[in-house]
Amino acid sequence: MNLMKLFVLNSLVIMAMSCGDTAGKSNTLFEIQLGGSEFKKGETIPVSIKNKENRNIDAVTYSIEGHDFPQSNGNIVLDIDHLGNKILKAQIDYEGTTTEVSKNLRVLAPMAPEIYTYEILNEFPHDIKAYTQGLEFHDGILYESTGQKGKSSLRKLDFATGKVLQKVDLDPAYFGEGLTILNEKVYQLTWQNGTGFIYDLQDLQKIDNFKYGNSKEGWGLANDGENLYKSDGTEKIWLLDPATLVEKEFIETVTDKSIFNKANELEYVDGKLYANVYQKESMMIIDAKSGAIEGVINFGGLKDKVTQHELLDVLNGVAYHPERKTFFVTGKNWDKMFEVNIVKKK
Repeated sequence: MNLMKLFVLNSLVIMAMSCGDTAGKSNTLFEIQLGGSEFKKGETIPVSIKNKENRNIDAVTYSIEGHDFPQSNGNIVLDIDHLGNKILKAQIDYEGTTTEVSKNLRVLAPMAPEIYTYEILNEFPHDIKAYTQGLEFHDGILYESTGQKGKSSLRKLDFATGKVLQKVDLDPAYFGEGLTILNEKVYQLTWQNGTGFIYDLQDLQKIDNFKYGNSKEGWGLANDGENLYKSDGTEKIWLLDPATLVEKEFIETVTDKSIFNKANELEYVDGKLYANVYQKESMMIIDAKSGAIEGVINFGGLKDKVTQHELLDVLNGVAYHPERKTFFVTGKNWDKMFEVNIVKKK
C-alpha cells in the first residue's frame, strides 16, 4: 500500500511538473507587439503577435479588463471606459491548445484639459482656525471637516455668517480629511489611520466606523447619489459601496500627456469630479467615468484676498450649492469663503 501511494504521488508530481513546463513554454512562444506604450482613448493602434517558433495560429482575441477588441487589418481601436495603466491581453488559439500573453500600456485622455478661471460673486466669513479638509452642502447647511491632530472636527455651519451650528471633535489620534453626505449619513475620512467614520446626519452622533481596503490613505470624499468617490493621494479615485464601504473599483486621473496623482478634496457635480490639486492654487475637472482630466481651474490670486498670517495654508475645500448653482471655495486657515462662478478662459 505504501509503495502504491508513493507511485501515485510521484506520478502526480511528474504530471504537475510536466503541465507546468508546458504552460511555461507556451507563454514563451508568443509576444504582443505594439507601436509604443502610451496611446489615447479612441486611438487606432497596430497590434500583432510575434510568433517565435512559427506555430500555426488559428485565432487571436485581444482584450482589456474583459472587454474584447475586434481586430481589423492588424489594428484595434482603444475604445474603453476607464483610462490609465492597463494590461492588454491576447488569447491565442494554436495547434489545438490555447494560451494567453499580456503587455502593459497606458491609455490617456483624447484631448488636453481646457483652462478655466473664476469670478467672485460673494465673500463670507470663515473660521481662521479651521484647517479645511472637506466641504459639502445639504439642505442649505454647509458641512465641514477639519484636520490636524488634536484639532480635527466635523461641523455644521451657517455659510452666510460663518457661525458654527454644531461641532464634533475627533479623538486627538485622528487627522480629519474629506467628507460627504448620502442617505441621511455623514461619511468622514481620516488621513493615515486607515479608518473612516459614519454619523447620523440629524444629530451628528457617530454610528459606525469603517476600514479602508486597498487605498492606504484618506484624502477627499464625494458621492453621485449611489457611490462614494474617495481619493487617497495616488492617481486612483476609488468607488465605494455606501452600504458596505467596500472599494468596488477605481478610476485613474489622466491628461492627454500623463497620469496625474494630486487629487485632494472632491465634489461631484453632473458627472464630473471637481478636485483640489494638492498644494496648488488650482482645481481639476475630472470625468467621473473615465478619469479624464477635462479641465483645470486656475484659482491664482484668491489666497491673496484673505488675511495673511503665519498659519495660512493652501486652497482646499470645494462645495457646490445646488440651488444657487455656484461653487464655494476656501482654504486651510483662511478667514474667508468665496462664492464663485467657474468660467472658461478666453
